Parts: sequence; structure tokens; C-alpha cells
Amino acid sequence: MITVDFNRLAIQPGYRILDIGCGSGRHTCAALQCKNVLAVGVDINFDDVIEADNRIEYHAKFGNHGGGTGVISVADTLDLPFKDNFFDFVICSEVLEHIHDHRTAVSEIIRVLKPGRNLMVSVPRYLPERICWTFSKDYRNTANGHIRIYKQKELTELLETTGATLWGKHYAHSLHTPYWWLKCLLGPAREDLRLVNLYHRFLVWDMMKHPWITRLLENLLNPLLGKSLVLYLRKA
Repeated sequence: MITVDFNRLAIQPGYRILDIGCGSGRHTCAALQCKNVLAVGVDINFDDVIEADNRIEYHAKFGNHGGGTGVISVADTLDLPFKDNFFDFVICSEVLEHIHDHRTAVSEIIRVLKPGRNLMVSVPRYLPERICWTFSKDYRNTANGHIRIYKQKELTELLETTGATLWGKHYAHSLHTPYWWLKCLLGPAREDLRLVNLYHRFLVWDMMKHPWITRLLENLLNPLLGKSLVLYLRKA
């Protein structure tokens, strides 16, 4: 599930790309599709870092990359182990809603980005996320789960006060929204729900196969049901 629209970005050979909160490495590997870049993925969860590293190796084995280098490491978003103005593009996808001290996190994101370069920040969109919170207390009380819901204006102001300027936005993953509504309504921890399990299988199939019909449907529904708010900004 790739949230970044790389077609909006002029990624050049030699760029250093940072994927903050990389999880299993989906965006790190997507960045490695660009020609001759250095893609660095960091996450605070050691198990996720191992999975992301394995994913990079898998992609490299089958030549599914642009000839660059991928590096994965454990790191805390609140104290990134990189020099100021080091990266040409920073990805922070579905991370800030987990962090109590989000102002420090945003300051670190901006600090490591070169002036004049772009960053992408995505968070759960307000209305779909609010419905999930309404349907299930367990959903919002999960350990290391979502601790806040952002409105677009609030998130934009948070990012712009640190020296970035918004230049683009879109919504993403509308086909995932009904799945999470169902899951929250029927029990987010339950694994015996046939309808939810079938929907999950459909989403996995869609992510693997990318059929044109679901791509078209998702693009049509994203403005209304998109689960993620995706912002593109440029550092001053």
C-alpha cells in the first residue's frame, strides 16, 4: 500500500531519501524504484526493521530496483541520528498520529531535510478516523495506537510553523476505509469474522495485482472516502 505519489516529485539520481517510521519497508522499497538513490528507512520497532531489511533484500534479489542503495536502521523520530540538511526527500507516512510529542517529531523531520527540498506527510483522514473511534473504544485504546485525529488545517499549521510550505495534497486508500469501519464495528481484535476476513483477502489481492478496475474505483472514491490525508510540502 503505497501512499506517496512519486509522479508528483522530481526525484533525481543521487538523491538521499528518508522513510521515517518505515514499518515493513513499503515506502523504502518504493523509493528504491527511483534511479540510483540512497533510500534510508528508520523505525523504532526492531522487528519491523528486520522485516524491512528482508524486503529490500528480496527486491534486490529479483532486480526490482533502480540501482540505488537501501539502508534500514532502528531510530527514534524524536531524535533522528542524521546531520542537519542531509536528505533530499523525507517520507513520514502514518506516523505522527502515534507520537505524543509531535512538535518535536516535526522539528526533527524538517531539520534533516535540505532547504528547497520536499517532504510527504500522511495521517488518517479526519472523518473516516473519527467514525472508527466512534465504533470502537478498543481501536483507539490499542497499545502504541492512534492518540489523536488531525484536521487538515491543524496538521498544515503544525508543519508550516517549522518552516515548510504546503504545495500539494490528495487523499488515498478509499477501498481500505470500509474495511476498517467493519472491523471496528464488529470487533477490531476478532479474527473469526468471515466478512472482514474476505475483505482483507480482497485488499491483499488488490495490492499485489493492481487491477485497473480497482485502481479506477479507488481514484474515483478517494476524494470522498480516502482513508489517508496526504500532504506535500517544501522546506524554505
